[in-house]
Parts: sequence; structure tokens; C-alpha cells
Amino acid sequence: MICLMHGYLLEGSGSNLWTRSMVKNICRIGETVHLLCQENHPERYDFISEAYAYRPGGKRETLLKRETPYRGRCILHKPLLSDTFPVYIWDKYEEFGNVVPMIELSSDDIENYLTRNLNVLLEIAKKHHFRCLLANHAVLMSVVAKRAHDVLKIPYSVLPHGSAIVYAVEKDKRLHDLAGEAFTDAENIFTIGDDMKKRVLGLFPDIPRLEKKLIALRLGVDTKAFRPIPAKEKPVSIERLIRQLEDTPHKCAAARRKASPVKMPASIKKQELVAIIKDRGNYDQQVPDANVAEKLRSVDWSNDKVIIFVGRLMSNKGIQAIIAALPSILWRQPNVRLIIVGHGPLRAILEVLIGAIETGNRDLFKKIIDWGGDLEGLESKPFSATKHFIQKLTQDDKLESYWRKAKKQISRDKIIFTGYLKHDELRHLLPCADLAIFPSMVAEAGPLVFLEAISCGVFPLGTYFSGMAQSIDSTSGYLPDEVVEIMKLRPAKEHLVDDIVEKSIKALGIGAKHRDALHKVAVENYDWETVARELVSRL
Repeated sequence: MICLMHGYLLEGSGSNLWTRSMVKNICRIGETVHLLCQENHPERYDFISEAYAYRPGGKRETLLKRETPYRGRCILHKPLLSDTFPVYIWDKYEEFGNVVPMIELSSDDIENYLTRNLNVLLEIAKKHHFRCLLANHAVLMSVVAKRAHDVLKIPYSVLPHGSAIVYAVEKDKRLHDLAGEAFTDAENIFTIGDDMKKRVLGLFPDIPRLEKKLIALRLGVDTKAFRPIPAKEKPVSIERLIRQLEDTPHKCAAARRKASPVKMPASIKKQELVAIIKDRGNYDQQVPDANVAEKLRSVDWSNDKVIIFVGRLMSNKGIQAIIAALPSILWRQPNVRLIIVGHGPLRAILEVLIGAIETGNRDLFKKIIDWGGDLEGLESKPFSATKHFIQKLTQDDKLESYWRKAKKQISRDKIIFTGYLKHDELRHLLPCADLAIFPSMVAEAGPLVFLEAISCGVFPLGTYFSGMAQSIDSTSGYLPDEVVEIMKLRPAKEHLVDDIVEKSIKALGIGAKHRDALHKVAVENYDWETVARELVSRL
């Protein structure tokens, strides 16, 4: 019997997706897993057989008890926290009014969070006699596991994910030191990808025997849910998605009826633009757009070439590079449609950027790429590749041609924002795409949706570094070398946008031929059940 500790929800991407997929498959192979997390709706997950909430005074409330269709079972334990919720990247969360990036928390807030989780963990550990604990993220659940170990001597392991490393441990000495303490006493540290291994070793060079604790673990994908479909079935799959959206009690985001503020004076100040963007983003983004069915039905799924991006809408994911590349792609492939799935702070910025391209508002376009991350509140310069692309066009006397192409080709119906889709909904949309692009600007263990695209037989392009490079390399032996080479986007600002243009055109021409081979890569290397068995055997 194991306890998996995850400080967040089960819905969503990244570590949330990893957790629900792993727990489901641990249940599938017949194990019992106790899950410590903040999920608000345990009834939505068919692998959860029992769920309990714990008030600060120790009182336990039963949320759920039922039979499940799995050989094993999951028992969820939810510590009820204060109004303050520590996160790596700010977002809106149900039930929490004070969502705070971890690096902005006071030390007292951090201790309060640790104590509340620890009290619940100690209570359930004394009753259930876990053979081990597995903590998600370098902080803060790893610290809770260490403190439980100090009291009850239960062995624990840690699985660091990229977000905690990038947005917490590397930015805050307090959090770095807490992670170091947890890693020091951990029995194992599971790392997904060589880049994560290198980061952990680089961040904690003084931890004794650290390298011997590191155990490689693969990412996973539900190869039964994410499957290729014949081209003739794409319209049917889209209608299936629309029916599912209509039958699901989503609180859909209000239709986005505000006109894009593209007619702005050249003298507009940065803070004025920030205020406009903030106003446009002031709605519930963690749901599908209200008019998503109308948008999806506007696509000719039998004849259009569909490019898709799926993920958190933030500039570090590089979506703005796809937008910059689109006029050149459309000039050579006019029937392309771009679908952007997800939510996040970049959406409003992208809408203004697209409006500037569509109307030829060069002053506004230049301001957005010059100010870049400042509009999103970032210290980094994630628009650097887009800015370099425009500078190079200017130097090569091709900028006028670019704007002519943009005026002729870019229109709002060419780019579809769906809003947030759950993975159970995404599985109907993703296999209908012809190409998936993931131009991430930051090192990641490897986006799970990249593997979902492969499993659907959708040809992927991704920045060739960190975990994404390993995922691309895993297709070698299944595809010809020259085809694998097309998947690789050079992450350097000098190349990224140009690579998206050139390799998108190539991929759209050959991608369908390799659908079955891509799915085979996922089945033979990344199936979640296989990964779950590997993990359990190591605990």
C-alpha cells in the first residue's frame, strides 16, 4: 500500500495529468493507492473509491464511497487548507480566494501549509501502515514526506516536475533549501528525462550519494483513448466532441464579443496596453468557450489542413512564434486552420497580436513583440524569436512582402481558440489535426500532450532540446531519419520561426503517411500501464 502526495488537483495538464493517469493505472494493475491532494470533484474520476476531507481540528468528513471497475482502488484524502493556496504559476482555483505564487509566500504561510498537510498525512499513515510515500514536485509535498519520515520512519521518494524547479526552487533560496533537505533523506528521486537529472544534480551538488538515488522514469500516454482515426471519420469525431461538451455541465466562458483593440494610437503606453489585456482576460478561462461548437463546425474537416497547439497559454510555450509564422505558412498552404487549445495569460495578448496582423497595425504589432514578457508579467524575453524574425525580414528587405501576405491570408476564421478542454474531450479533437506544434521556449521534461499527439498519429513539431528532444528521438527506428529530422525545431531565436514555417509545410505534405508508425511508438514506449508497473516495482 502506497501513498502518493500531490498538492494540487487532478484535472488539467502537467503534474495533474501525470497524477491522475498514474493513479488510474496503479488501480488497473491491482494496487491500492492513497492519494493526498486538493481535488474538489472526486466523483468525476472512476478510479476513486473513497474520498475524505479533513478539517484543521482533525474532524474527517466522508465525500464519497462507491465501487469502482478496477482491480485496485484509490482512496483520496483532502486536507482542508486556509484561503491561501501556494502555486508555481498563478491561476484561478475553485475554493481558494488567495492564490499566491510560492516565491511570494511568507515563511509563516509556507509553514502553515506544511503543517496542515503533515497532520493529515500522519493521521492516515498511522491507520494504514504505508510501505512508502511518493511525493510529487521538489516542493512542498516532498517536505511533508520528509517530516512524516522523521516521525514514523516511512521511506519516501520524490518525483520532481519542471514547474516547481523552474518557478520555485531556482528562484527562492528558502524553497531551494527545503527541497535539498527533502532530497537528502529521500530513498529514491525519480527523474523524467536526462534534463531533469542534470538539473537536480546541478542544483544540489552537496547532497551525498545523490546520483545513486536518481532513477529514470518515462512519461506516459493513454494509448487506448488517444488513437488515430481515418480521415473520413474526422467530422464524426468532432460531432462526438460537441455532443460531449453539450452533455457536460460546463460553466462555459461567455462568448468573447469585445472588439479587439487594434485601432490604437502609436503613442499607446505599455501600462495602457497591459490594462486592456487584463480587461480582456477577466473571465473564467478554465472552461471551453461558449461558442466552441460553432467554431469547430466552421472547419472543413475533410479538406482543411489543421495545425493544433495544446497547452497552457503562456509565452514561454512559444505560441507567439506560431502566430508570427502563420502568414508565410498560409501563403504556401492557404487551406490551413490553426486551433489553439488551452487557457492562460497569453490568450488576450495573442488576440490583440492577431488583430494587429489582420488589420496591418504594425505599430501595435511592434509594441507587443518589443514589450513581450512585460505584458505577461515575466522577467524573461519569450518574444525574442518573433522579434528576431521580424528584424531579419527587415534586413533582407522582405518585411513588405510579409505584411502583404498577412493582409491577404490572416483573418479571424483562420485561427480558432477553443478555450480549455479536458483530456476526455481532447481525445476527440486531437486525432482530427494534421500537425501539432509545441515550440516551447523553456526546458521541460517533455509535454505529455506531445506524446498524446504521437499516440493519435498526428505529426508533431517540437523544440529540439531537453525532454522534448528525447521524445522526438524515441521515434527513430520507427520513421526514416529524414522524417524524424522534420520534427526538430531549433530553439535558438535565430531559427525558431523560420523552422516552424519550413517544417510545417513539409510535415503537412507527409504526416498522414506515418500515422500508424507514430501510434506504434506510443504503444511500445509510453503506455501508462507499463509506466505504472515500472514505478510500483521501484517503490
